Amino acid sequence: MTAPLCALDLSRMYRDRYVKVQAAMRAANVDVLVLCGANNVTYATGARTPAADQMRASWWRAVAVVEAAGDWPRIYTEFPESIPSELPAEVVHQAVEVETPAGARQLVAELPAGTVAIDDAPFPLWAALEARSPVDASIVLAPAKLTKTLDELECIRQAQAINEEAIRLTRPFAVPGARATDCSGAFLRAVAELGCTANTVDPVFQVMPKSVAAGPYSVTGEVVYPLPTRPQELAVGDVMWVDTGINLFGYASDYGATWVIGRAPDELQRDQFTRWRAIVDRALAAVQPGATAADLIAAAGVDRAGKRPWLSYFYLAHGCGTDSAEMPFVGTDLGDAFDASLVLQPGMVLVFEPVVWDDGRAGHRSEEIVAVSETGYVRLSEPATLDPGAS
Repeated sequence: MTAPLCALDLSRMYRDRYVKVQAAMRAANVDVLVLCGANNVTYATGARTPAADQMRASWWRAVAVVEAAGDWPRIYTEFPESIPSELPAEVVHQAVEVETPAGARQLVAELPAGTVAIDDAPFPLWAALEARSPVDASIVLAPAKLTKTLDELECIRQAQAINEEAIRLTRPFAVPGARATDCSGAFLRAVAELGCTANTVDPVFQVMPKSVAAGPYSVTGEVVYPLPTRPQELAVGDVMWVDTGINLFGYASDYGATWVIGRAPDELQRDQFTRWRAIVDRALAAVQPGATAADLIAAAGVDRAGKRPWLSYFYLAHGCGTDSAEMPFVGTDLGDAFDASLVLQPGMVLVFEPVVWDDGRAGHRSEEIVAVSETGYVRLSEPATLDPGAS
């Protein structure tokens, strides 16, 4: 099991995040930050909104307002019980219905003067702010979130540990005659019992086709992944790609693996994992402060067909934090210049997820999470292993 990075202190984590947000605001010349996205509200305030379907989530939307020189953020919410005790009562307000023109105008009337940045806001709020020419909040949030404190990294590590334990409890359900959705039910029950805050990724237990030609089809000519888990009956020899993500204290985890149903992996499947392992190990050897995403791509190398060994519509690696996939992104369609410009710093999180594919025989996909350290990296997940199969 990966070792704790620190004794988790949520109060310290909230304070440190607020300092990072305000520093990023000053660097971007933003005076007022208006946040409507649930993950961003949690990042700035520590407050959480219960998970809900889209209709309820819109009307239960919490809003945070941060001033570059303010002592505390302001929050408007239907759920004051979710507010960290550190926030004084005078900054907690009844929710404002920013989905309506009247509610949006009410919030805007209460904002202080200065340059405004806004994130995932509903149209009425954008319209109410039009006269103030708001800018995109990503110019603040992206640099603030890019590197994590030790407390943030420890949250991700603990979330991943819950995820991995839930997977261990779920694996026995993936047997011939069972349905793929049985795995989803077992996993969701396990993460709830193990104490996660929320499930953030619809669990993927996808039986993969043996070849791209077997479909479904992608515009890139590659295998399609992920697809919603179906109540498909599992058979001996099925290759299942697994992807799950749960949330703890506002931080995501990301687990990926390849399972062979009903038997141990055969010689080719063992070789696929060996090749996958070599790709990740080469990339990990290049992880250090000052290295670029381009360095990781070069280290990962190419597959036997001379192609990059990951799905081109995804990435070699991505970040993980308040979202299960966030900056930094490595090996995307943003292009070579972007990869060359992305410089690793201590506190960045990288989730490696290359793919080894032998058309006609399916392939292997797993995931590993590390954080960039002062001298290299530290693990936030257990190293991926070859699935032993189930009889």
